[in-house]
Amino acid sequence: MSDRPDTAPTAPEVTNLLQQMAGGDTAAAEQLLPLVYRELRDLAHARMARERPGQTLTPTGLVHEAYLRLVQSRSDWDGRSHFFGAAAEAMRRILIDIARRKSAMRHGGDLQRKTLTDALDHGQYGPDELLALDQSLDRLEQQDPRLAQVVKLHYFAGLTVQETAEAMAISGRTASRLWTRARAWLYCDMG
Repeated sequence: MSDRPDTAPTAPEVTNLLQQMAGGDTAAAEQLLPLVYRELRDLAHARMARERPGQTLTPTGLVHEAYLRLVQSRSDWDGRSHFFGAAAEAMRRILIDIARRKSAMRHGGDLQRKTLTDALDHGQYGPDELLALDQSLDRLEQQDPRLAQVVKLHYFAGLTVQETAEAMAISGRTASRLWTRARAWLYCDMG
């Protein structure tokens, strides 16, 4: 990467480029990367060695992401060691952000939790869930036709609980209890 691959950059070279970058010189950022790339990659390897196996980010990817953050921050670094300290911190933050995203996705991410009750009350099933509900409803009908009838009238026909009660010639309270039992049965059956 560097014009001098066998020799490490001197502190004054790096410090000079860092000062130019802080002044807004974009060419300095392009000149700096080849000079510090090997050390940044070693730093990334050390950071990645502490991560769990199966990490999708590579040390090279970590170097590039951290370098982009550093260049975009346009900080005024006091020198080479300050720059590498900032690079290490940027790498740490990147790895933490990835861990947070993975944890969030493992716990539902930005999906909103919906209970079976919500789905039954508001008709918010996707095609696969609707098919599963239909199969579960067939099983319910074999065990308790009245409960299945309540679901068909209230959920599929869109009747209110009171209208369901009237259609079945039962009290509103009984229809409400049957609806609660039917939802519980379906919830357990659909697991």
